[in-house]
Amino acid sequence: MVSAFSVVSALSPAPAAGATPPEPRSPLQHAFATAAERYHVPESVLLGVSYLESRWDSHQGLPSVSAGYGPMHLTDARTALAGLPQRGDGGEDPRGDEQRPLHDVGLPAPATRPLPPALTTLDRAARLTGLPAADLRERAAANVEGGAALLAQAQKSLGAPLSRDPSQWYGAVARYAGADDTSTAAAFADEVFELIRDGARRTTDDGQPMALEAHPGLTPDSAQVHTPGRHDADRDGTDCPLTVACAWLPAPYTEYGDKNYGNHDLADRPHDQSIDYIVVHDTEATWDTSLQLVRKPDYLAWHYTVRSADGRIAQHVRTKDVGWHAGNWYVNAKSIGVEHEGFLTEPGTWYTEAMYRASARLVRYLAHRYDIPLDRQHILGHDNVPGATSASVAGMHTDPGPYWDWAHYFWLIGAPFHATSGPTGGLVTIAPDYDTNRPAYTGCATTGGTCPVRGSEALRLYTEPREDAPLVKDIGLHPAGDTTTGVNDTGARASTGQQYAVAGRRGDWTAIWYLGQEAWFRNPRTDPTAFDGRGWVITPKDGRTEIPVYGRAYPEAAAYPAGVPVQPDAPLPYRLLAGQRYVVGGTTRGEFFRTTTFDTAQHVVVRGRQLFYEIQFGHRVAYVKAEDVTVLPSEAGLSPAGTSPPGGA
Repeated sequence: MVSAFSVVSALSPAPAAGATPPEPRSPLQHAFATAAERYHVPESVLLGVSYLESRWDSHQGLPSVSAGYGPMHLTDARTALAGLPQRGDGGEDPRGDEQRPLHDVGLPAPATRPLPPALTTLDRAARLTGLPAADLRERAAANVEGGAALLAQAQKSLGAPLSRDPSQWYGAVARYAGADDTSTAAAFADEVFELIRDGARRTTDDGQPMALEAHPGLTPDSAQVHTPGRHDADRDGTDCPLTVACAWLPAPYTEYGDKNYGNHDLADRPHDQSIDYIVVHDTEATWDTSLQLVRKPDYLAWHYTVRSADGRIAQHVRTKDVGWHAGNWYVNAKSIGVEHEGFLTEPGTWYTEAMYRASARLVRYLAHRYDIPLDRQHILGHDNVPGATSASVAGMHTDPGPYWDWAHYFWLIGAPFHATSGPTGGLVTIAPDYDTNRPAYTGCATTGGTCPVRGSEALRLYTEPREDAPLVKDIGLHPAGDTTTGVNDTGARASTGQQYAVAGRRGDWTAIWYLGQEAWFRNPRTDPTAFDGRGWVITPKDGRTEIPVYGRAYPEAAAYPAGVPVQPDAPLPYRLLAGQRYVVGGTTRGEFFRTTTFDTAQHVVVRGRQLFYEIQFGHRVAYVKAEDVTVLPSEAGLSPAGTSPPGGA
């Protein structure tokens, strides 16, 4: 008897002399091929779904923010969320306005209803495959097999054949993430099939090379998504791109109690105020809890929430109105807040690719609509928002934290970070490789406990060019102590995409100006952790030994009309010293939005003549008065090609 292997060998041409043999498949790539064959699912479909869930990463067997495990994001909420605290965004005054501080509010009780099927797909995968739940959570090959079984079951439930043609699997893919509305299911499937058409390659978090070969021209049968039991989400009132699933779930603008109201302010932006920032948050709560919170009149409100499992977006506040989310009233009045289902510190709570992609589409759309620059001084993390006053610095939030992949996010937005000059340009853009940059953090699950070692977007900053030197000090966070390696301690941390002026170089180390001091980070030429660049910087005017920095850009006293209390300058506890340079992110004239009553007729926008520059001062941005500084090109004696100094607002 001739074996099948012999027949295939006889019919296959021998490799040409000198030809490079094909690279062997990684164990994970082989697992996808095996599972696809066993369950009669096109390998491209299986790879595409997995990429949109996890980018093929295993995450050391730790769960995502929506209780998903492994490359296929099989969900097991009972295991993943057991004992996980649901905190919400309540540790600071989110309004950030001394004129009307908010009181603390409690979190709603966790929901007690049965878990929805979308959060228990691992149980179904275990029944279909006969594999133990622990294997499906912890072994990548088993996890892939479970995902293939679920896709095959979805295809059968649609009455569709287990076809080798990927275009016949649109309905099954749409069902995979468990969305209960047509628009979200279709948006998920559209992303998967866009991936299949374009192809993808990357090395996973455990070092395995993976590839999804491109299938250009593939046109799936999108009519399969319209099945009984699914409804369309209500998009009325939303301000979202058509390429995402978006629903209007409004936050209440309601008066309650003794002349209190919440949970946002009505405005007419950008007509009465410009929108200059988009602030990226994580919810520190599950999707369901977050939606309960934003609908409490006595809580706070943000503009959008993005769901982890499938990238569904809920809009709660119209973009023309002002949300209470950033903890700094000036930034609130000038920003849009986007929350992402997730947790900063609990181990394993990683973000899905579906969430990253939906959020990136939303941010790109909003930035274009409101003319917001796509850079890290305008697309801020909550952890980059400054305290409005010295008293508020220590209480500012630290999300989305060092595990949010800013480089990947900006690549999806369409504004990847890159070098803009050689090493003499005078600036650097922080850009470590996320997967291999793995600084040790503490305080994730327990105070002082070591966090799981995983990729990070942040670099640690030292007082000298050596890793055993003390960390640079943040006197606002630690007036009488030292900076720590805590996951919530931003005092000595430079974030991917942030730009700083170079203060010096020594061997494999680069120094930047940071919080009024030199801060060193490792930046070897053979494996750089930053791109070189050029741009515009500020420095104190000649004759000034130091100048104040501010957490807000409020008008001069003469600008306030009668009846509106003058807001004090309130400099932060830091000082910007003579000879130091900081990157200019933009300019603005002093502005204050006074809203202390429910009656919008009493709301006032105060505009001044005082000009401020926004600068990258530390991990957080800050503001300096134009009258205190000189603006100059970062490259001494040479104006950056093709640019001009930043103009006034």
